[in-house]
Amino acid sequence: MTCKDFLKILNDYIDGEVDPSICKDLETHLKDCNPCKVVIDQVRKTITFYKEGMQYPVPLEFRRRLHKAIKDKWKKQMAEKQRES
Repeated sequence: MTCKDFLKILNDYIDGEVDPSICKDLETHLKDCNPCKVVIDQVRKTITFYKEGMQYPVPLEFRRRLHKAIKDKWKKQMAEKQRES
């Protein structure tokens, strides 16, 4: 199994909806692939935080940069749509 194959079925694997024979291949891949281990750990943590309603304070400077990035992206997309019209 490759990382690309793993990422294609990641959500189904986490939800327990992957055929057991494929699970074995996935688990073998995870034993030897640290980047995929990190990905699956992060997805599981995100799901846990979401389900438990955990909230974490976001530093003010990070929040400002995030809002600016979102606003800039939105402006860019709107400009592209206007050019297409």
